[in-house]
Amino acid sequence: MKTALVAKASGIAFAAVAGMAAMPAAAQEAGDIQVKLLATGVLPDGEIEEVNLDLVGLPAGTQTEANDNVVPTLAIEYFATPNISVETICCVTQHDVDAVSGAPGAELVSDGLLLPATVTAKFHFNPGGISPYVGAGGAYFIWLDDEPGEAAVALGADDFSLSDEFGFVLQAGVDVPVGDSGLALSVDAKRYFIDTTATWFANGDPVIQTEHNLDPWVVSAGVAFRF
Repeated sequence: MKTALVAKASGIAFAAVAGMAAMPAAAQEAGDIQVKLLATGVLPDGEIEEVNLDLVGLPAGTQTEANDNVVPTLAIEYFATPNISVETICCVTQHDVDAVSGAPGAELVSDGLLLPATVTAKFHFNPGGISPYVGAGGAYFIWLDDEPGEAAVALGADDFSLSDEFGFVLQAGVDVPVGDSGLALSVDAKRYFIDTTATWFANGDPVIQTEHNLDPWVVSAGVAFRF
């Protein structure tokens, strides 16, 4: 379902900018910097891959899912050549994790605040014009805050943590210049491959520990300015 949503959103965005193909564009040079202000949909998975510890008796067949979120994103990109750039992004996104089977609707994680530190290397296929690109890089997911959900508290949990983790990211998108001022419209999609370990505590001792598959799609659209 989330994959279909990503495809639909990307298709609409690409269709909206395709009509600008005939507009003139500024020349692209090495050393340029591009700044993007984007609206970003963060669509994580959040399913349990493995239960390492269960001292409270989770219902049989318990499975989880993290909620989606939409946040503003700032991207900064440096062009080493007209075709090759390095990009980093800045955003913070908040997620809950609820059970979808075993105890459907039970909130296990509340207000997980994530900083997805990301750096990618990108190749641009048509610098100076409508420029599709692909990229790949690394990410470090930093959890700034996390709390046990109401259902976990009812089971006796009084503290909670999600592990910070390294991962890998693939990227694709397109920049569409608007005139020759350096302004452009941008559509971007990233797929992260990264997990986390969730641990619930009671009186300082771990009582539940699970491995979760995050692997979010991160889909963005907005404006860019290159100078």
